[in-house]
Amino acid sequence: MDADALMLARIQFGFTISFHIIFPAITIGLASYLFVLEACWLKTGKSVYRDLYAYWLKIFAVNFAMGVVSGLVMAYQFGTNWSYFSQFAGGITGPLLAYEVLTAFFLEAGFLGVMLFGLKRVGPGLHLFATFMVALGTLISATWILASNSWMQTPAGFEIIDGRAVPVDWVAVIFNPSFPYRLVHMSMAAFLATALMVAAAAGWHLLRGNDNRAVRKMMSMAMWMLLFAAPTQLLIGDLHGLNTLQHQPAKLAAIEGHWENEPGRAVPFTLIGWPDMQEEKNHFALEIPHVGSLLLTHSWDGQFPGLKEFAPEDRPNATVVFWTFRLMVGLGLLMIALAAWGAWARWRGRLFASRALWRFALYMGPSGLVAILAGWVTTEVGRQPWIVYGVMRTADGVSPHGATELAVTLALFIVVYFVLFGAGTAYVLQLIGRGPVPQVEDTPEGGPGEHRTPSRPLSAADDTAAALPKQG
Repeated sequence: MDADALMLARIQFGFTISFHIIFPAITIGLASYLFVLEACWLKTGKSVYRDLYAYWLKIFAVNFAMGVVSGLVMAYQFGTNWSYFSQFAGGITGPLLAYEVLTAFFLEAGFLGVMLFGLKRVGPGLHLFATFMVALGTLISATWILASNSWMQTPAGFEIIDGRAVPVDWVAVIFNPSFPYRLVHMSMAAFLATALMVAAAAGWHLLRGNDNRAVRKMMSMAMWMLLFAAPTQLLIGDLHGLNTLQHQPAKLAAIEGHWENEPGRAVPFTLIGWPDMQEEKNHFALEIPHVGSLLLTHSWDGQFPGLKEFAPEDRPNATVVFWTFRLMVGLGLLMIALAAWGAWARWRGRLFASRALWRFALYMGPSGLVAILAGWVTTEVGRQPWIVYGVMRTADGVSPHGATELAVTLALFIVVYFVLFGAGTAYVLQLIGRGPVPQVEDTPEGGPGEHRTPSRPLSAADDTAAALPKQG
């Protein structure tokens, strides 16, 4: 397969997964948020939580549907564009994806209908349980997906028999070295992205003068979540970085733009620069002495492998991952700044009086999703040139398609995705723009014994006939 076709296959998979990852991230965060809202409503009896639940439930449903549709395409691409990888690693990745269907999908399918349409048809306790099961299902789904992807990053628990990866220890396969860090990091990223979206929605309504208790509650809950999640994510990221240094040192060197060690010299942190893969150096570099050693070895003058210690054909593209990593971290620092500003404004009693804070929250609304995409690019491009790290090269896993075929299908994907998911996103933004509204008290749905809302139009004939004037 020529290099152009390989690159097009990678771009096509990257394009489709970039769309897909956004919707499950929002779904994970919103499902948990909805469970908290309903639990607070049942615990306190305050209608504001019920109003917010009804508001975000519609947005959750649309995102869930788009996530399912975009995910189906990903599954088919393993067979169409990456058939040799599927042949080699299907004995491991196939069961992991099947476990997702048997656990997460079945769980969500069983309770999603109750969650979406059963509020007036089942008791409050059962409906809360259904919401919890859906939220749990989203997290279980993420668990199996990340177990599969993490195995590709840090493979373990297998043997190669007759040219195929055969699992010999499923515990080692699932709980491979990078899995715990990636699962917690991704889950927290989903919660952060959701909190930022909720805060942005509240900020938008407050800036437009739609100041009511539901909007205020949204802003308050989002700021509490940011205050907890943003600093926690920074600590998780540090642990993940140390794990990457241990198991994928080439990726870490590319992220840091670190080419080689000098005897007795600490590794600086390259704040900005332009890693040049051909000349093997950084242009326009702004370095902070010793900080690279402190961050990655937790010592003043520690060293870690540079890119020159790896063969050129085994190096990831440092130019890409250097900047995507800094985009992710930069947005993370802005999230911490927003959380700190919100805490300070709350302490000063100005959380619902600071238009500058509301505007900052509004501008930061997409930042969680952008950070997820930047982190995902860093992870996947940093794994190259391996599709299974250290075991199978990406070039050996791709199907033998021509560049023309891949270019045409990629163009079709781009057109369809932007039309389909563009319309879905526009509808979600429209729903957000309407704002939460007070919910009408529950009334019976009709049926046997429920006379206030008849299930058939003619069942109310006796009540109306007496009021009609008699004809002479």
